[in-house]
Amino acid sequence: MVRTQTTNGSSTSPKDFSFFFNGVKIGAIGNNGTDNVDYKTPPSDGGHAIACPRNRPHRRIRCPRLRGQLHLAFRQALAIGTGMHSRSPLKLALSAAICAALLTTAACGGRGGGPKDTAFVARDVDTLYAAAKDRLDRGDTLVAAALFDEVERQHPYSPWARRAQLMSAFSYYVAKDYNKSVQAAQRFLSIHPGNRDAPYAYYLIALCYYEQISDTDRDQKITMQALQTLNEVVRRYPNTRYASDARVKIDLVNDHLAGKEMQIGRYYEKSGKWLAASLRFRNVVETYQTTSHAPEALFRLVEANLALGVPEEAQKYAAVLGANYPGSKWYEKAYKLMQKYAPGTVVK
Repeated sequence: MVRTQTTNGSSTSPKDFSFFFNGVKIGAIGNNGTDNVDYKTPPSDGGHAIACPRNRPHRRIRCPRLRGQLHLAFRQALAIGTGMHSRSPLKLALSAAICAALLTTAACGGRGGGPKDTAFVARDVDTLYAAAKDRLDRGDTLVAAALFDEVERQHPYSPWARRAQLMSAFSYYVAKDYNKSVQAAQRFLSIHPGNRDAPYAYYLIALCYYEQISDTDRDQKITMQALQTLNEVVRRYPNTRYASDARVKIDLVNDHLAGKEMQIGRYYEKSGKWLAASLRFRNVVETYQTTSHAPEALFRLVEANLALGVPEEAQKYAAVLGANYPGSKWYEKAYKLMQKYAPGTVVK
């Protein structure tokens, strides 16, 4: 549930409230209607910035996966949430209880011997959205997503339906149901391609693929999809905070893909397939040259070309390695290798 609170403990007004998720403060809006939050520098693990009230100790959200995405999603709920603050807390609680009872009744109706029709009960948009938000705040994300979907289904022409689509996508994301989250975000973009919240929808799609990246022992199709969607965020909205975070994640994804190429190249190298190995290492040098795997790839190319009997090519890669990474262990190994197997080799 959204709670109201001022920074000095005084009484609140409709424009002065803070958001809490599972007891953690997400952000605040000042009396002037502007954001009263500081966005901290993204942590080294690729997480998002955390919104913290000014003049207060900064508090980090413990869950690494959620840290940083929460305040971005709940900013979407700010604008729609102001319409609910004029309602009494008792009325909001009653509305949430009614919707929860409806879900329970529908679930019980399907426990018979065969499928049964569930009676359609129309509810006003305030009731449905309040119940969905309450469920999301309590961590019941799948029920929250279903209620947000119900807002769109029962009130498709309401401005709340547009916000509910995004909140449904976010709820599925928190529940780790990434396929449904992507579908909900894509549905929002197909209906509202020019909406001001479109950057967030593209960003949420990219996050869903990014969260599914597996280790280098497995197929990297999801990794490539993550790279494509992150690049799409940067291409479409280069000056947004979503693009700033996407650029950081793109570097991490490229490093992951380079690691996959190195793993395959080492396998070919151990199998004595030097030509196939050199093609993989060259791909790392040419495509992922800014990653942490570039120095090793250059050294492996020195090894492969010496094994193939092309010392001149090996000398070229050793020279590139020395010029770019003169103090690295890979250059030391390449230098010793050249001195041992191809001393005095001169590149023509």
